[in-house]
Amino acid sequence: MASQVAQNRMSQEETAPAHHDSSNGVKQSDLEKPAPAEPPAPPSTSPGPPPNGGLVAWLQVVGGFVLFFNTWGMLSTFPVFQTYYESGELFEASSANISWIGSIQCFLLQLTGLISGPVYDRGYLRLLLLAGSFLVVFGLMMLSLCTEYWQALLSQAFCVGIGAGLLFVPTVSLIPTWFSTRIGLAVGLASSGSSLGGVIYPIVLSRLIAQVGFPWAVRSVAFIALATFVLPLAVLRMRVRAPRPRAVVDWSAFRDAPFMLFTLAVLVVFIGQTVLLFYVSFYPANRGLTDSGLAFYVAAIFNAGSTLGRILPNALSDRIGVFNTMAPLTLLMGVALFCFLAVRNAAGMVVIAVFAGFLSGVVIALPPVCFRVLTENKAMIGTRVGQGFAIAGLGLLLAGPSAGTILGTAEPLDWTRLWVYAGATVCASSLILFCLRLMKSGLVLKVKC
Repeated sequence: MASQVAQNRMSQEETAPAHHDSSNGVKQSDLEKPAPAEPPAPPSTSPGPPPNGGLVAWLQVVGGFVLFFNTWGMLSTFPVFQTYYESGELFEASSANISWIGSIQCFLLQLTGLISGPVYDRGYLRLLLLAGSFLVVFGLMMLSLCTEYWQALLSQAFCVGIGAGLLFVPTVSLIPTWFSTRIGLAVGLASSGSSLGGVIYPIVLSRLIAQVGFPWAVRSVAFIALATFVLPLAVLRMRVRAPRPRAVVDWSAFRDAPFMLFTLAVLVVFIGQTVLLFYVSFYPANRGLTDSGLAFYVAAIFNAGSTLGRILPNALSDRIGVFNTMAPLTLLMGVALFCFLAVRNAAGMVVIAVFAGFLSGVVIALPPVCFRVLTENKAMIGTRVGQGFAIAGLGLLLAGPSAGTILGTAEPLDWTRLWVYAGATVCASSLILFCLRLMKSGLVLKVKC
């Protein structure tokens, strides 16, 4: 009986909850301890497969369309600025010096990717959108007040160029994270915004310069940009974020032969493409192929032609591979540049502008897709894209001034050497792309090449 009582007492002591006594240091039972709060999980670099469609995904394409409209679309307006500045109504400067404005603007759009890419990887998309939008609009407003060459250089080249750079790399880094099998089509549709901008902005600018003068024409362009920037601020969302801060430069990229070879190809093709962009309006005006009014519209015609060049080749690349698409079309673009030498009238100028515009769309729309294909770690895509475009941007910096120097200052201008220079660089780029296609690299052969 006593043994049974002792066993019952021991059983009660084992099942009874223990109490904490601060005087004797007895700890509370685990049964009475509250469950510890779990720390929040860090952002995942792989949140699951891309939706590859749906409302939110296609809204990213719409937002990217608007950003392309106000970045590359704005830069595509420079032929109108080049032609207007050449007239000497605002300031006196040589063709080479005027080209520095557009070249620096294009170069900074690419170079700023060294900053905007890693900042995007850290998750600060909205900050980049706000800062970039402000700088583009502010730079245009300051340009409307300019009366000297150096003022236009600061406002248009530096301010607008840096603002566009803060917007461009995040755009081409964001859209591929929402798509898998239709990346080419999605990026192509978004990049076609630059074609629409290259049609609307030159027409608005050329018409308003004649009606209300240069200052209010530029302000009107700034107001259009300000209104359209609201949409991407409202709809753009990030899916993939790097788990920890990352270096501005991915040094492993310099040991990645396919990546560096493709970057070299983009650098070289940017030289020829920029020469085409800057002088497509001034060439027919100077040669007397068109009157001054139609010369302004040639830029809009050229950019209209590039609209399909940014959509159809990208859609085709989803089926046959990005390098199979870009290499031959780049070669055709080089041939088209040589064909400018055979133009003798306005009709021929319009035809070659449409054809060259279609092919030039490939140079803007396909490289972001190629950079993504050549980046195994998709969480590094912002850094890799920014780094690649920053290096390739050297071609944009060199193109305008070197073309202006080749063209000369004494009439008649040396257009033959200019178009040979542009065509040769683009053909050289296509050869590099064909070599990349034939490389026995496992990274390249994993994709549809």
